Amino acid sequence: MSTEALRIVWIYPDLLSTYGDRGNMLILARRAADRGIPVETYEVRSDQPMPHTADIYLIGGGEDGPQALAAQRLITDGGLHQAVAQGAAVLAICAGYQLFGHSFYAKGAKCAGLGLLDITSDRGETRAVGELRGDIDPRLGLPPLTGFENHGGRTHLGASAAPLARVTAGIGNDGQTEGAWAGKILGTYSHGPALARNPALADLLLRWATGADRLAPLDDTWADRLRGERLAAPTPA
Repeated sequence: MSTEALRIVWIYPDLLSTYGDRGNMLILARRAADRGIPVETYEVRSDQPMPHTADIYLIGGGEDGPQALAAQRLITDGGLHQAVAQGAAVLAICAGYQLFGHSFYAKGAKCAGLGLLDITSDRGETRAVGELRGDIDPRLGLPPLTGFENHGGRTHLGASAAPLARVTAGIGNDGQTEGAWAGKILGTYSHGPALARNPALADLLLRWATGADRLAPLDDTWADRLRGERLAAPTPA
């Protein structure tokens, strides 16, 4: 494996960084470093140009106003589109997930998204709050998803996006599916942070970014124990 550092970008922490989503960057950096992979992390604010040569890009959740502003600035900047075109891996959470689609709603207005995932999002009749679980697309070869959701949106997938998971508890996109993926882009409503709850998902991003078929195993005893408790918890009536 190359000794060149793995470059991880946290997108617009000044706008989209709720529910501990910054923890996704910390988890990726730690799991890479524990395997001897050099890591460089960057927090790029909304008044800074987006680098287009990093390996992994992360974006989190946030409120309607910051979400709409983030989408506008990322469209104008263009660096993220260039990075995706060059094969970068992406994890987009909640509001960040919505803005990766063609359109979403913020403060009652329809907003243009980045168009990097074939999805559209609108508003649901009720707010989705609570534990979120699902069986991940078997093509990704991962164990079940667990997380916490808190959003008012409903997301609809187009032909070129596949559901990240089939819901077993919670709402996710629409009560049936949760999140979406295409190429090296993963989108989900799962907070927690998502990668702390789902270390195998973190390792998938690391494999995509490094080109490795396998990664050295890590001791995930405590993570597995906590995951087991969440996955075994009763589903709210």
